[in-house]
Amino acid sequence: MNHKELITEIAAKMKLPRQEVERLLDATVAACTKQLGEGKTIGVQSFGNFEVRKKEEHLSVHPATHIRTLIPPKLVVNLKQSNILKDKIKDLPHHE
Repeated sequence: MNHKELITEIAAKMKLPRQEVERLLDATVAACTKQLGEGKTIGVQSFGNFEVRKKEEHLSVHPATHIRTLIPPKLVVNLKQSNILKDKIKDLPHHE
């Protein structure tokens, strides 16, 4: 689902104009980005907690050429899913 599809789905479910939902979603993303940028955790009930973690530097090996590359450390956003979300997705069919 992309940004536009998410807005359309929320607007239909909430019976709100798309423009209003888009402004609300954009404000939500901006607030979350600000909090994560400050190193804070964001908890969404029944979904999980988002937090920034440091990924240490590591070696990567290209599978075809076997060339080794040192990947520098970086910050990544991690989602620790809630038990409710885990239960909802555990029985979904696997897509391969």
